Amino acid sequence: MARIIQLTDLHLQSVGRHEERIASAVAALHPDLILITGDSIDRADRLGVLDDFLSLLDAPTPKLAILGNWEHWARVDLTELARIYAEHDCRLLRNESTEFHLGDTTLLITGLDDLVGGTPDLRAAIAGATPQPNHLLLAHCPLHRDLVRADARAIMSGAASEMGHIDVRLLAPQLMLAGHTHGGQIAPFGWAPFVPPGSGRYVRGWYPNNPIPLYVSRGLGTSTVHARLGSVPEVAYFEWGLAAP
Repeated sequence: MARIIQLTDLHLQSVGRHEERIASAVAALHPDLILITGDSIDRADRLGVLDDFLSLLDAPTPKLAILGNWEHWARVDLTELARIYAEHDCRLLRNESTEFHLGDTTLLITGLDDLVGGTPDLRAAIAGATPQPNHLLLAHCPLHRDLVRADARAIMSGAASEMGHIDVRLLAPQLMLAGHTHGGQIAPFGWAPFVPPGSGRYVRGWYPNNPIPLYVSRGLGTSTVHARLGSVPEVAYFEWGLAAP
């Protein structure tokens, strides 16, 4: 059983009581892996704040991160961002895959660049990866789910001949995690009148149907309007019974 925490859309401005409560909640869950799925900061001068926040998390716990639209829009120094993550045992995945080992089981994790602000590349992300019975896909924007399906169909149909060397088993993740929507952020009675571009038909919670079961976290911060209504900040926690090889 893998205990996984997803932190998304932190939009860190400072480290105060809210951020300390997040870290305390994470610690209480004793995760095996922490995933940070984009929009950790939305200003280029907030790298130091991210460094301070990551210092609150358990140092030995492995961590993986991906980019959101705001890291791109704010012209954050991505090299420096990756360095700060690395100092806290966190690897930044940008169109890459990596393996997480827990006992005798392996979880393949693929992290895509952001759909709205970045340059996602499924081919690059899975190139050279070894198919595993447990495959997790990370993408900041939930709409990416539909586009991954289209890319996968192109690969399997042979329409993208230059990708023919990729094992099609890699195109069937068991789970996808996303954020971006803030659960609507301002969502009276659960109704979200506005979600940002890149959300598609997804707002919050589980979308378990095919092609890829998807969970969209409400996230932890705010942007544009610094308020929430009807969308409580969320530390998303998952227990995944990993299949043995």
